This record gives sequence, structure tokens and C-alpha cells, in this order.
Amino acid sequence: MSTMKEVPAADFRRFVAELRLDEDARGAESIGWARVVRPGEEAGFEEQAQSSVRRPVKLYPAFNGSQPYAVPVTFLNPDTERSRRALGFDMFSEKVRRAAMLKAEHSGRATATNRVVLQQEGGKEEPGFLIYMPVYQQGLGGRELKGYVYSPFNAEDFLQSTIEFEQADEFGVRLFDGRLNEAGLLASNYDGNQMQREVITKTLTVADNSWILTLSRPVDAGLSGLSMATLIFGLLVASLLMLVVRMLTLQAMEDEASLNWFAEQASIRNTLTRELNHRVKNTLANVLSIIALTRRRSLDLDEFANGLDGRIRALSATHDLLTQTEWGSTPVHAVMEAELSPYARGDDHQVTIDGPDVQLAPNDALSLGLAVHELATNAAKYGALS
Repeated sequence: MSTMKEVPAADFRRFVAELRLDEDARGAESIGWARVVRPGEEAGFEEQAQSSVRRPVKLYPAFNGSQPYAVPVTFLNPDTERSRRALGFDMFSEKVRRAAMLKAEHSGRATATNRVVLQQEGGKEEPGFLIYMPVYQQGLGGRELKGYVYSPFNAEDFLQSTIEFEQADEFGVRLFDGRLNEAGLLASNYDGNQMQREVITKTLTVADNSWILTLSRPVDAGLSGLSMATLIFGLLVASLLMLVVRMLTLQAMEDEASLNWFAEQASIRNTLTRELNHRVKNTLANVLSIIALTRRRSLDLDEFANGLDGRIRALSATHDLLTQTEWGSTPVHAVMEAELSPYARGDDHQVTIDGPDVQLAPNDALSLGLAVHELATNAAKYGALS
């Protein structure tokens, strides 16, 4: 994405498909692309965004002069009615999302937000969070932010998918975004009625953000509270890291492939440059020889011009043959035919070409072409073709 001028919808769909999120990325409902849009670029963004859904997409809320740029949801895959609710929403306009994006931009690492309500919820107050991965491009002033690959999570779905194991319903699990109060509560399976003997609290850091996990343990639980907290802690971390690591791995693979491709193209370009330089020098040497030969054999300017024109045309005809064979071997028959064809037109001229199938190297073909041109010109003036 860093190397693309724009990120096409089809390429982004392929990127999401290769992540294979439907297999085991717990709670991650989709993957999105949000490009940086500066004032005056709204129309270009809206045209690009609607290319994936075939319906109008508007950037909202509109610029009001309080921020340098917007980061609206451009693509969100898979394409569902739920995902489409978020298209065009400027995430940079909301302070919790903006704080995570700025942190990701400055650190260059995937960063999770605190508690938010996803735009996909359509107004329902269901807590969620997002993970942002910054994407940069090379600008005139150095590296600059291009946008974010991100993933929205419904926190309740994320927690439930993480603790799907035997005896999980015997424990009260709560997940907070760093604030150990109701305002920071992301998700919970705790109904407040479990008999409990102890509460275990652990802090986990994933995607550059600190969250708090609390676990209430009933009296007759088989596993100790600490063991269960450690288990759930590991599942939560693994579930979040799975997405982050997969995105980083794919990015590294694409970077390596790009570097290999650039190295290969550079090698091909250098080889072609050397070959072109060699051929141009040879061609110029031939032209200089033709000029010298023509000058020695010409009595006046008109004769010099006509002779030079004919010989350059002969050189050009042989070049055309070599181009057709990609400067490989060229048949003698083809060289003879190209040089004699001007004299085989009309009823009064007849040229018969016969001989074995002999292949010539490029320089030999050029030399023979010029030699046959000289012989044909003399024959046209004084001999069999006159």
C-alpha cells in the first residue's frame, strides 16, 4: 500500500482475503482501510470509496477548520450492510480514535484504542475498540502518513469468543480499557450473582495499550483464580496478537517481494542500458563509415545526398530485421530480400534468390546488408539491374 499511488478496492479485497480472518481471528469482524484526506481532496476520496460499494459515499462530519486532515473509512471488508454504516466516517474527528491514531503514527506500531462505540452499531451503545496500523509513503519532505489499515472489534463478541472453553461460565470475567470503572468497561460475562472468594486483577499490554482484566472465582471452582486468570490473560493476548502479527507478517512478505522485484528490474535495466549503449555506438560507427564512403565516391552534393540516403535506408532495413528477431540470428535470405526488394518491383525486373538456410549474427547481418546494398546499387546503374 505504501508503494501504490492509490489503493484500489479490488487490491484491498485481495489483501483482506489473504489474511484469512474467518478462520481464527477471534472477534475481529472486518478489516478496513482509512486514507488521509486533506481539505480539497473530499471528491477524490468519495469517488474512491464508492468504487467498492457502487453507491454514493460522503465524508462526514465535514471539515470545520479544527483539524489538518480527516481519516475517513474508505473500505471495510467483508462488505456487509453493517460495514457500510461506517463508510465515510471521519475517525480522526473523534478524540478516542484520534488519540490512538496519533500514537500509532508517531510510534510506527499497531495501536489499540480505549473504549468506543463502533459506527457500525448504528446508534446502539455496545462498547468496542479498534486497532490501527499506520501506513506511510515517501513524500517531498520525507516519510509522511498515507492512512491506516485497521480492524474494529465488538468488545462483547471478542470476549465471548476468547473464553469459549469448559468451565468458563463459572468465572466472572471483566475487561477494562485501563480505567477500572464503568466508563472503562469493555466487556463482561459477570452477572453479579456468582459466589466468589477472590478477585484476581491483571494488566495486559497489547497493541501499545494497557487494559485491565479482572476475574472473580467461585468457592467451588476447580482451577485456582490465578490459574484461570493466567489462562484467560493468555487467550486475550493471543487473540489480539494473532491479527497484529498476521498483518505485520504479510507486510514483511510484501516488502520483501517488492524489494526483490525492484532489484530484478534494476538488473534488467542495467543490462538493457549496456546493450543499448553498445548497439548505439556500433550504429554510429556504421553511419560515420557510410558518410566517409559516400563522400569519397561522390562528385557533387546531389550524388552525395542520394548515396547517403540509400545507404542509411539499407542500414535501417537491416535494423528492422534484427528488431523482429530481437537481435538474435537473422537468415541470409531475409537480408538479401530486404535489400533487393526495391529492384524486384515491376515487370521489367526479375530477381531470383536461392541458397542454403544460413543464420547470421547481428553485426554480420548489418555488414552483409550494406554490402548487398552497394552491389545492388552498382547493378542498377551499370549491370544486370540496369
